[in-house]
Amino acid sequence: MKKPLVIAVVGSKSSGKTTTIEILTRELTKRGYKIAAIKHIPEPNFTIDKAGKDTWRFAQSGAKAIISAASNEIATIEKVNTENFSLKEILKKCEGHDIIFVEGFRKLVGKDKSIYKIAVVKSAEESSEAIRNFEPILAFTGPYSTEATHPKIPFVDLMKNPEKIADIVEKAFKGFLP
Repeated sequence: MKKPLVIAVVGSKSSGKTTTIEILTRELTKRGYKIAAIKHIPEPNFTIDKAGKDTWRFAQSGAKAIISAASNEIATIEKVNTENFSLKEILKKCEGHDIIFVEGFRKLVGKDKSIYKIAVVKSAEESSEAIRNFEPILAFTGPYSTEATHPKIPFVDLMKNPEKIADIVEKAFKGFLP
């Protein structure tokens, strides 16, 4: 089985990272790829579980893994300290997928050259920051066009040409990129 391609979608708050992953997932799923998406949630006390629900009650009573199965999905909630979790441990949860999109984890993905980045930028300053902090950058997207400032890295307007960003990711998946 081929190792999945991991692509981090990086950018500032409200830059369009989620929209980028949503468009890429839609386009690549149409092409037959099995996609996984990982979202980092930095809020310290966030929980997907709702107080008072059965799954919450199981966790409160001491269960470390809670699985809820509905007609269209299975959710696994693991009660663990993620403070020292590595990205590698999180990625293991996505085995069997072709492409894994990661949103967040800026410090973990920053200079990791084994993870391509798509930088979503709102300004020239953000594009320069991305060049300094994230490598390799597969493409730029977002409200600010980087065509004039960083011509060697493709800029894609997702709203006008969602297929183009999917083409770039597909080339990376097939190993056609340097």
